[in-house]
Amino acid sequence: MPDYQRLNHEFSPVYNRESRILILGTFPSVKSREQNFYYGHTQNRFWKVLAHITGEPLPTTIDEKQQFLLSRRIAIWDVIQSCEIIGSSDSSIRDVVPADIKGLLTQTSIAAIFGNGTKACQLFEKYTAPTLFDFPNWQAIKKLPSTSPANASWSLERLCSNWQEHLQPYL
Repeated sequence: MPDYQRLNHEFSPVYNRESRILILGTFPSVKSREQNFYYGHTQNRFWKVLAHITGEPLPTTIDEKQQFLLSRRIAIWDVIQSCEIIGSSDSSIRDVVPADIKGLLTQTSIAAIFGNGTKACQLFEKYTAPTLFDFPNWQAIKKLPSTSPANASWSLERLCSNWQEHLQPYL
């Protein structure tokens, strides 16, 4: 069985002042860490879902992905800045240092925060939500079904439908 590794989040959030939607994951997967960008596993459906619901071509390079997000006023980041983890297993996450999401919110026009899966929402509620109660326009995180390949019970079509229903008011 692999051992725990103490890891730091090595790449920056994607956002700008006009960002209206914040989508949070937990911590980068092994593949994302190798690529030094979000949702790098070829079987993760994040980019396919966003391309489908916006009617835009699938972005492939990091630059295309960043421009895709920023032009649609979507910010992405992860709840965790550093932790101990085994591989890409969210269930193994321990000894968490949360990311400064409140700091990001002060630099944006975020109107809604979404968690990409249950674990992202749980970690947000535990580590971030308590820091936001005095934040203007504070809203609870909204859970989206995970785009991870581990969430095989959700088809791409079903993910697209659910994500579109939740994100459309902010796009």
